[in-house]
Amino acid sequence: MTQLTGQLTTDDDVVHLTVPAEGGYLSVLRTATAGLAARLQFALDEIEDLRIAVDEACAMLLAIAAPGAELDCRFSVTEDALTVEVTVPTVPGAKLPAESSFAWKVLTALTTSATAGATDGRATISLLTRRASGW
Repeated sequence: MTQLTGQLTTDDDVVHLTVPAEGGYLSVLRTATAGLAARLQFALDEIEDLRIAVDEACAMLLAIAAPGAELDCRFSVTEDALTVEVTVPTVPGAKLPAESSFAWKVLTALTTSATAGATDGRATISLLTRRASGW
C-alpha cells in the first residue's frame, strides 16, 4: 500500500511517503523528490542530483530490506533546504555499504550531507541538500 501524508509544523513542511520496498516503486520517490525540490526553486541540475541521490540511497536500503518490508520516506522542506530521510526494516545482520564505497561517494558528491545508521532492525539514510542558487 502506498501512503502519502503531509503535515505542517512551525519550522518546515513535512511529507511522509510509504511504499513497498521494491525497485518498481522508486519512481514514486524520485518524482516526489523532484516536485518538492522544484517547490524550493532548486535549479534543474540540483533537482536531478537530488533525484539520483535519493535513488542511490533507496537502492542501498532495498539491498538489505526484510522481505515484504515497506520503505518509509520523510521529506522535510525548509526555506532553502530539503532533507530526505529514508528508512526500512532490515534482515538480521544487515549492514549498509562502507562510507568508502562508490555508493557513498555518489551520495556525498550529490548532496550537502549524507548520513546513515542502523538500529533496532531498521536502517536509515538521511540526505540534506541546500539550494545553491539564489532567488
